[in-house]
Amino acid sequence: MSQNTIPATEAINRLIQELNHLPGIGPKSAQRIAYYLLRANEEQIRQLTEALQSLRQKTILCSVCFNVTESDPCAICRSDRRDRSKICIVEQPQDIIAIEHTNIYNGLYHVLHGAISPTEGIGTDNIRIKEMMKRLDDTVTEVILATNTNLEGEQTALYLSRLMAPLGVKVTRLARGLPFGTELEYADDMTLTRAFEGRQEV
Repeated sequence: MSQNTIPATEAINRLIQELNHLPGIGPKSAQRIAYYLLRANEEQIRQLTEALQSLRQKTILCSVCFNVTESDPCAICRSDRRDRSKICIVEQPQDIIAIEHTNIYNGLYHVLHGAISPTEGIGTDNIRIKEMMKRLDDTVTEVILATNTNLEGEQTALYLSRLMAPLGVKVTRLARGLPFGTELEYADDMTLTRAFEGRQEV
């Protein structure tokens, strides 16, 4: 071992391993974050710890749309300013943030918490499809399929469109302005706005 090489402690290695499990964080990024936290003062560490604890203790799923919230139902489901005739189906809660940022949509949402993926063992019973179907009453005139434009998202959209076809409700899919493989949360506002404006019935 080189004289200038200092091995990481067991505690640092454990933190790096845990950080590396987070999406979008590779080994190098995990290492940088770990050593940043090592240099942080006690107040920074305390605030981070409290934020993580609060996340687990205060955050729940809305019993209506299954978005993350601190009150049930969530603010969107409670609002009398939303268009209750439209429901937009998304895969994850962060997709709602991306759509809301565009100000193009004023309806309700439903979060599936995943997409159909046989290769990963995720079937129709593993995501919130049954709960979605229970929401389709006479007040709903349009369901917008805003799943991701990858293989799993397209497969899920196709399944949902076929499932809802006998109900007579209008089912639309976001326009093809979103490149294949795009995750909704990473789409820019302009692309997402055009995708909503150009949505087509399926």
